[in-house]
Amino acid sequence: MADDRILWLGAHELGQLYRSGEVSPVEVVEAALTRIEEVNGDLNVMVTITAESARKQAREAEKRFVQGDDLPPLYAVPITVKDLTETAGVRTTYGCVAYAEHVPTEDALSWARLKRAGTILLGKTTTPEFGLLGVTESKLTGTTSTPWDPSRAAGGSSGGAAAATVAGIGPLAWGSDGGGSIRVPASLCGAVGIKPSTGRIPLAGNTDPDSTDGPLTRRVVDAALLLDATVGPHPRDRFALPDTGDRYAEAATGEGDLTGIRIAASFDLGQGPIDPQTRRVFAAALDDLRAAGAVVEEVPIELPDPFQYFIEYWGPFYTTFIDELRSYGAEVWPLIEDVADRARSVTASQASAAMRETKTRIYDAFAGVLEHFDLFVCPTTPVPAFPHAGDRGGVARMDGHEIVHPGMHLHSMTEAPSHAGLPAMSVPCGFTTEGLPVGLQIIAPLYADAAMVSAAARYERATDWWTRHPQL
Repeated sequence: MADDRILWLGAHELGQLYRSGEVSPVEVVEAALTRIEEVNGDLNVMVTITAESARKQAREAEKRFVQGDDLPPLYAVPITVKDLTETAGVRTTYGCVAYAEHVPTEDALSWARLKRAGTILLGKTTTPEFGLLGVTESKLTGTTSTPWDPSRAAGGSSGGAAAATVAGIGPLAWGSDGGGSIRVPASLCGAVGIKPSTGRIPLAGNTDPDSTDGPLTRRVVDAALLLDATVGPHPRDRFALPDTGDRYAEAATGEGDLTGIRIAASFDLGQGPIDPQTRRVFAAALDDLRAAGAVVEEVPIELPDPFQYFIEYWGPFYTTFIDELRSYGAEVWPLIEDVADRARSVTASQASAAMRETKTRIYDAFAGVLEHFDLFVCPTTPVPAFPHAGDRGGVARMDGHEIVHPGMHLHSMTEAPSHAGLPAMSVPCGFTTEGLPVGLQIIAPLYADAAMVSAAARYERATDWWTRHPQL
């Protein structure tokens, strides 16, 4: 099969083609490695490339398919992994100069499960230092771009992961999300990105109930396959949820449209302004949802000020962490330092209130809406991919308004669902007149991950945005 076609095959398709003998894991891996050489110079998505081990694993997989072995659905499908996720024996830098040669001795729980599923690691993808920026800027690796326009940002902190899969470097990417770090780059790059319910995918020694690993792909069914391979409890994560028996790939491939689904909608979650092009594309997406059978109603929601909440909730962590980095003599981005410096004035009572009262207010606000609706949708980001702006992480003006905190505003619609612990995902829902993708964020009630995936797949089938690929 021609390399250009192989590049855009999904994981679900590859599994079928491997088993029929129409496509070989060896030719798929070679096409992916060639693609890395073609686009990495423009996009800067890869930190470490594991070409030798990928080729070896592909050759072994080819033999097993020829033998007719019974293999897992994701066996021999290429994947990239964000450089915050530990991969035993493979360099993991966390986007930090101080860890430039760090090689873990243990796998993250999610990666251990993906290895057992037989995925083939192509390499590690770029991330800002420890995921602390909303764009993928790092003093170790530089600037990462959206595949639709290399002069514009990919978002973050899973920017390398999102850009890699959209650019044709393998159908699967693995990222992480605490306040939008999967969904924001999914939006700016035109990927599918899922932040599952808190605890759905376990993290060893988890201390942060708002953060989770999760998939970035080009199709909803492929993200669902990654969920099937990684969800489920583990004794090393006290937040881990029990097995529900949900089968996400089945949810993504079920027949039918959105008839009977009640969807609440907001153009900005009360956190405006948003870019006029984003508003136009989102309005059209609401029409697409209605055309697919959904009942869509615009609703108001009241949420805390995202910047103040960010400082009071995340700020104390930033302060402690930045002080530690400084003690090592590490250079820190100015925006990260600014957050830490602002947080030094946060009182114990403010931090406690953010962790308890404010977080509960956020959950209650969404629960009040989702009590009457099956899903809640909004734009994933207030703006499409923007010209690189360093660690500022956003645009200074939007729709005639000055944006005081551009980096925070970029995540203004993804932070709140994270703090509510809700499953949320971004799917492409259209393009601006400049050819930049816009993401639709789908938010579901607590633990309704499978219902969210099912609805997203039905919406995807009703549109053709997933068929478009960047010209690189």
